[in-house]
Amino acid sequence: MYKVCKFGGSSLANSEQFKRVKDIVLSDDDRHIVVVSAVGKSNKTDNKVTDLLYLIYQHHKYHVDCTPLFNQVKKKYLDIQNELDISIDLEEEFDELKERLDNDELTEEELVSRGEYFSAKLMAAYLGFDFVDAKELINFDYEGKVVEEETNECIEKAVAVHDYFVVPGFYGSYPNYKICLFSRGGSDVTGSYMAKGAQADLYENFTDVSGFYMADPRIVDNPRHISQISFNELRELAYMGASVLHEETILPLAEQDIPLVILNTNHPEEGGTLIKKTPSARRHLITGITGKKGFTAFTFVKDKSADKLDVLLKVLALFKDFHIPVEHVPTSIDSFCVVVEKKTMEEKYYDLVSELKKIPNIISIDEDEDIALLAVVGGNMVKKTGSSGRVLSVFGEEHINIKLIDQGLEEFNIIIGISNANFDRSIRALYNRFAHEKVDEVK
Repeated sequence: MYKVCKFGGSSLANSEQFKRVKDIVLSDDDRHIVVVSAVGKSNKTDNKVTDLLYLIYQHHKYHVDCTPLFNQVKKKYLDIQNELDISIDLEEEFDELKERLDNDELTEEELVSRGEYFSAKLMAAYLGFDFVDAKELINFDYEGKVVEEETNECIEKAVAVHDYFVVPGFYGSYPNYKICLFSRGGSDVTGSYMAKGAQADLYENFTDVSGFYMADPRIVDNPRHISQISFNELRELAYMGASVLHEETILPLAEQDIPLVILNTNHPEEGGTLIKKTPSARRHLITGITGKKGFTAFTFVKDKSADKLDVLLKVLALFKDFHIPVEHVPTSIDSFCVVVEKKTMEEKYYDLVSELKKIPNIISIDEDEDIALLAVVGGNMVKKTGSSGRVLSVFGEEHINIKLIDQGLEEFNIIIGISNANFDRSIRALYNRFAHEKVDEVK
């Protein structure tokens, strides 16, 4: 069996965590490729290296002395190196990086990528594995999209040359060889492309939790553990707020049907959650409940004589021009609603609204800034008529007003819009009703 394994920032927070990673990797000869994140927080008051690197670049950009912050990052890595007696000249590389930063020779993306780069250099030396830079493997086009054919070819060549190797996550390179980053949490995605390109039998993603749970443990006490889940279910849960895994991780794996397992670096013996195209028989009606707060719903009322599709397309085109992702578009005969995440508008808001008001045949535009979206996900819901009605009845019983409902034809995901203030209460109510309900028990 050929395995790719990825370790997140919490798994690399200090020298003790490095030791745990080494024990895990070397306990199984099938673990050929190791993908690592930047060093994470060693305690609650600590800072993630990636956050510090972004801050360093901003200091430098606005001519504020960034040396203390830079030395803080440098010390994190040198402490791990010294405590583990790793033979590698990391200090010289840091000095060269600082010189390039001072000379304005670094892009923000390259500076931020050095968190993963230095983690990988340390881990490769510590494990006795080869180091292969992600910029040699993960190829992006100038729009920041992975060029999969080239990426697969590069990974195949690396696998042919290196039996065991470590790769930094989170970045690759543009055609001009400059560094390009994935979105935050993108080391998960690096791992999935490595698994696909290497034609791996399994992708292991090690983090600080033992897989997925039916609901957020910060909201629900001791939620039910999910032992198996489908790619489609996980993609929906990750997209809608389940933060264990980056939502873009799934696609490269699903295309090749490569199973993924989420494991806990600190407690690998607990097992985790296995994700695959078709999980083994599962009896629970609902797999997971998640969601996010902070959405805005724009409701557009058009002139009754105007073509709805024409008006809708003009509105959506404007959101696209402003690079604001649209989450949902419920419609009726003379109106439609566009739901977006509030933080994606930020400084664009006033310009956006100004342009929206210029679109012909729109009579009015109303806004509701108090929207939270819940996702109730379960591959078994399609097997039982009335599942959606039973889910929605919970809100009536709890006297919680529903602002929005969206369900696809696949019938494995129901999106429900409510007030932000009712978010936690809604999740607890749904969990209490469906946590242990099995599909063969539903009448």
